[in-house]
Parts: sequence; structure tokens; C-alpha cells
Amino acid sequence: MPKLTKTFINKVQPPPEGYETHWDDSLKGFGLRVTAAGKRVFIAQGRVRGKAVCITIGPYGLYTEELARNGLTDSSGTIITKGARHILQAMRDGIDPRDAKKADEAAKVTLRQVADAYMGRPGKLKDSSKSEIERHVTTTFKAWEHKPITSITEDDCRKRYREMLTKGLRGNREGGSPGQANQAFSVLRALINYAGRQYKKQDGMPLVLHNPVAVLKDDWAELDPRDSSIPLPKVGAVWHMLTQARANAYNRDTWSSIDLVIFLMLTGARKEEAAALTWDRVNLDEGWWHIPDPKNRRPVWLPLSAQAIELLKTRQRVEGNQHVFPSWGKSGHIKDPRDTMKKVSETAGTHLSPHDLRRTFADIGYAECGVDLSKVKQLLNHKPHGVTEKHYLKTSKLQYLLPEVQRVADWIEHQGTLAEAISKAENVVPLRA
Repeated sequence: MPKLTKTFINKVQPPPEGYETHWDDSLKGFGLRVTAAGKRVFIAQGRVRGKAVCITIGPYGLYTEELARNGLTDSSGTIITKGARHILQAMRDGIDPRDAKKADEAAKVTLRQVADAYMGRPGKLKDSSKSEIERHVTTTFKAWEHKPITSITEDDCRKRYREMLTKGLRGNREGGSPGQANQAFSVLRALINYAGRQYKKQDGMPLVLHNPVAVLKDDWAELDPRDSSIPLPKVGAVWHMLTQARANAYNRDTWSSIDLVIFLMLTGARKEEAAALTWDRVNLDEGWWHIPDPKNRRPVWLPLSAQAIELLKTRQRVEGNQHVFPSWGKSGHIKDPRDTMKKVSETAGTHLSPHDLRRTFADIGYAECGVDLSKVKQLLNHKPHGVTEKHYLKTSKLQYLLPEVQRVADWIEHQGTLAEAISKAENVVPLRA
């Protein structure tokens, strides 16, 4: 008769200190650990590849002696709860139950959990990148967010991608959203690749051996290059419109929005980096502004033209808000000058985004002002390539490029003056004879 019976377990006395283990007579490696506090726990102990391994099955009370010994199976023979017999047999087969447990947990990891782990790596991603990932996980892939990442199939990816491609995020966008579809599935591909590296199966192989997003290779939409900008003959009209709008701004957010767009035209800055600018990163006396953590992760000090300095000097500072372009919004600053950009687009005769102002700055600098292409790249704070650019040229403190920035600003202002003169001439009503 086995030693570990209900009667024995109920009668066994706790040791004076520490714990004692009582082994079963009929199933070698099956035991009961009793602590000085009276806690009784079933265990299974064996060897895996020469190393001793002890596994806690569960406490007496939650587990009966029979359940802890033999586990529980359903009518089809599928194991519902593993007992000592299953655990010890796995050890004899060379399987470490601890690895198996990790593998079981890995198989259940959800898209949400993978995304959180991916975004939680210190110093790896900028806040803007995290926002994009979060947006796609909670919108594009909402139906998969809390499902195991291994449950995402090639058919799932193909179907959802084609929906985005032809009908947009919510299935009601004429012409679809090919750009968003590509971005969303690039995010998903990165998350699944990360899961494959971080989570392992029971045999030590990666949890994901084949990324289902790879099936989209033949469906992937080829997007037209993004090269929109203000047509150069329209720059003056846009500048004149902005200066007039600024003079008539009726509230703080409108004023901030207009000034942000003007600042983007004069500097070629990225919208996010300019919008979040604070006064402690501006020096109007020396004529520079600073981006401590730009997209390329190389801090940069950029020159300010006389026009940009005048723009900033006339901005009112808000007590308790250090942002140069403040807003009543949660972030404390203008995030998207949408209404102003709508007017810019109407004046330019083409749909434009804030990033298109960055291209406009480059167009003017290179095509109209004769600024060397390498200097244009520096002023746009593009990532330097090559040993010389990375280690020998001044690619962080760029105040010495003030003459180039000033030429661009002067050209824009001159075009605005011409546009203003044309506008006045067109509005003159001729006298009747």
C-alpha cells in the first residue's frame, strides 16, 4: 500500500523547523513536502540530462493524493491536469517540465503582450514610434489584440491587408488606405519577428518559425514616392496668405497653428520636433534652436534666420507652459495644424501635409538659392552617412550654416512681397472715364 495516502497525509506531523519530504513507496520521485508551518505540498523529483529537477505539483487540499499522483484526463485521453506520473515520465524522456511550462506560457502570449514587451525596451523606440504601434494594435488589429500571436494565420493577414488596401481601416474609405495598410503590416511583421526571437517552444525552437505577414509579398502595394511640396511659383502666395492670416488670428491656438506652419517653412523642420519646441531650447540672441532627441537620435543645434527670430520674438509666452507653440490641448502644444494646412493647400492648388513644407524648404534651398545638397541634408538633419560626415564634419552644431538658411528665408519673403503686390494690383478698381 502506498505511503502517501489521505490517512497518512492527514496524520503526518510538521517538523520543528524547515521542511521534511515524505516519498511515496509505489511511484518513485513522487513526494509530499511538509513545512514547519504545517503546509503540505505535492512534488515530483527526477533527473533530466543528468541534472536533478524538482517540480511543485500543488498544495494538499487543492490537490488530492489521487489527482497529484495521476493527474486528470478527459474522455478522449487529453491531459487536463498533469500529475506526478506525467511529469516524471517527461523527465525520463529528457524533457524538463520547467521548459515545457515556459513553452506552454509562450504559446499563449498575445499580440497585446508582445506589443507591450516590444515597446517597453528601454531606449529602443521614440514616443512617436510607440504611438504608431499602439494605434495599429488597437485599431487595425483590434480583433487580434488579445489572441495568441501564434493564432494569426496567413489567411488572416491576406484578408485584413486586402480590406485595408481597398476599403480602409473601417471598410468605408473610397480608394482604400494603401499607405496605412503597408505601415500596419510592417508593424505586425516586426512584432511577430520579435516574438519569434523572444519566446521558445518546448524543444527550444522559436515560437514563430514562419512569419505569416510574409505571404503579403505578392500583394504588397507599391506606393508612389512622397515628393509633394508647394509648387515654387506658389510659395509667394502661400507666404502672403500666412502673414495675412497671422495678422487676423483670433485665438491662441489659431495663432500657434499659423506660426508653426511659418516656422516649418523657414526651417524645414519635422512637424513633431518643431511643435514640441520649448523656450529653453531657443536662443534668440545667438540665433539657434535645439533638438535634443531628433529622429536620427543625433542632437542638433540649428540656425535661425532673421525672419524666424522675428517670428519667435513676437510670440507671447504663456505662464506655466514652456512650449513655443502652446495649445489648450492635453499635450500643451499644437500637434497638427490641420486648419492652417488646409488653407495652404487651397492656396498652393494641391493637397499638402506639414511634411511637404520640409520638402519645400529643400526645393527652395537647392533649386532657387544654390545651397549645396550636402548642406541641405545637414539643415534637414538627415542621418549622416560615411566616415567623413559621421566623424569629421560638424553635423550637430550647425550655426555656421546661417547664411544658407538666411538665403532661403529671404527668397521666401521676397516671393511673398511679389505676391502681395500682385494681389493689390488685382484688387484695384479702375476709375471710369
